[in-house]
Amino acid sequence: MIRLVVADDQAILRSGLVALLGMEGDVEVVGEAADGAGTLAAVAEHRPDVLLLDVQMPAGTTREGAAGPSDGIEVAEALQGSRDAPRIIVLTTFGRAGYLRRTMEAGAHGFMVKDTPVERLVDAIRRVHQGLKVVDPELAAQSLAVGPSPLTAKETEVLQAAADGGTTASIAKALFLSEGTVRNHLSAVIGKLGVTHRAEAVRTAAENGWI
Repeated sequence: MIRLVVADDQAILRSGLVALLGMEGDVEVVGEAADGAGTLAAVAEHRPDVLLLDVQMPAGTTREGAAGPSDGIEVAEALQGSRDAPRIIVLTTFGRAGYLRRTMEAGAHGFMVKDTPVERLVDAIRRVHQGLKVVDPELAAQSLAVGPSPLTAKETEVLQAAADGGTTASIAKALFLSEGTVRNHLSAVIGKLGVTHRAEAVRTAAENGWI
């Protein structure tokens, strides 16, 4: 049996996946989660063979009151190298090349979009359980075409804060930077992405899955 945990914040979708996958004779869904903290807790409790993981999930809080990982990519990073870590398939609505690259770099073993036929998803679960990697072929081609993000880690962090609606002052305070440094990072981002203002930079980076 392949022991599986399903992590997705959309309850209806998660329940549907659990029901469909539970009909497979060689798959046992041993746990569910709706946020980052809950996913880590479910993995620690059930020790699944495979984790089916959404990209866009809320952080949630641990039993100790700490914030959990802010998305599926951070969950994958947190599980990398841990004892009895499951093999991870990222299942997402956001079929973007940058997400593919980031999740695979974070330690995922598969990347599928949510409109994938269930038969193909089940096949991916079996293949990943066997030690293989499974990637949506169209996204793999897009990833090669788009290439890696041109932004540095700090530029990405600043742009993500801007995407969340932060002002220059609030970004500076949250990231322990001066307002001038924040402006410099945003200016560098705008230049690298070949756009004219912050909103365009956010949109371009999001469309490519870089934030």
